Amino acid sequence: MAEQKESSVLFSLKELMNLEEDRIRQEEAERQRVVQAEQSARADQERRTREAEESRIRQEDERRRGEESRQREETARLEAIRHAEVERARLDAENAARMEAMRRHQEHERQMTAIKESKGKKQAVLIAVAAAAFLVIGGVGGGYAFYQKSQSADAERSKHEKELAEQKAQVEKLQHELNDQNQAVTQLEDAVKNAKDEAAKQDAQKALVAAQQKQAATRQALGRVNTTSATPAAKPVNKPICNCQPGDPLCSCIQ
Repeated sequence: MAEQKESSVLFSLKELMNLEEDRIRQEEAERQRVVQAEQSARADQERRTREAEESRIRQEDERRRGEESRQREETARLEAIRHAEVERARLDAENAARMEAMRRHQEHERQMTAIKESKGKKQAVLIAVAAAAFLVIGGVGGGYAFYQKSQSADAERSKHEKELAEQKAQVEKLQHELNDQNQAVTQLEDAVKNAKDEAAKQDAQKALVAAQQKQAATRQALGRVNTTSATPAAKPVNKPICNCQPGDPLCSCIQ
């Protein structure tokens, strides 16, 4: 009986020891699980922090490169606009100088025409007097030669005035086109500045370059016309052989 009680007590103690060992193992396993969970969470946090930092650095690099690219484009655009404005100012000044030279030339032509007309009236009176004297003495050759010379001079003057009028009309036409092109260039420059996106900016930039090329071509054409009109070619004058008698009032070659 005593042996059974002793055996029962030993069994109970063994069971208790087994339970205690199981509890200790479970606590150790739980502790290790908690440690591993903390380590995994810490590793995940470090990984997310590292990835976020790398992403931030990449974004900053992209932003910096984009900003540098925009700055280079803006610098190039401003330089192109500045160069175009300088060139436009230079060509406008040259065109203004040519227009002034043309105006002075036309004014000189008008003054010369007025002088010639005034001189022609005086010569007409002299011709009438000389013609009467010529009829008295029976000569007609000198009066006819003078008339031919006067008619030739009038025809040459009319031709020159017609050429000047045509050149002036061409200059006015080109100047009107240049004014329209200047306005178009200004509008396209504003379009480039105010573009909402890169595609619109590029389209406006292409249109601006094309408009500036047309503008330069018109200025060159205007410069050529102004140069031609401001510097007319001098024509040689062939003096006729004078066969008149000295003192003949009807002779066309005696001035």
